[in-house]
Amino acid sequence: MILGGVHIDFARGLAGHSDADVVLHAVTDALLGAAGLGDIGELFPDTDPIWRGADSTLFVYETVNKLAVMGWRVGNIDVTIFAQEPKLGPHKAAIKANLARLLSVDESAINVKAKTGEQVGHIGRGEAIGCHAIVSIERS
Repeated sequence: MILGGVHIDFARGLAGHSDADVVLHAVTDALLGAAGLGDIGELFPDTDPIWRGADSTLFVYETVNKLAVMGWRVGNIDVTIFAQEPKLGPHKAAIKANLARLLSVDESAINVKAKTGEQVGHIGRGEAIGCHAIVSIERS
């Protein structure tokens, strides 16, 4: 399983057109939204075979480059990952460090939280993983 660009040893993975990294998808969507550029499905549609199996870091890099051309840079990011399992506490620091590297910001500008579904709903039953990301962008 890949979350935030970090490989996590787990018996199951996530299904998706690309590598299904829900963290990088949420971060990409949040960055696009902050800049008024639509969403990940518009820029990297799952109907385009070029993105089949793609590494989601490409989505982040492309988006950060688009923002830079427009005169924006990443300010800070707050990420909440919703997963009953695997337990993400041991992986949060690695995800935070990787996000900082991908976004060219200091780790102090990144926050990563993990929440379980408390055995309720599709996340609580271990059927899905979700992620919300909130970002700020600032003029470079």
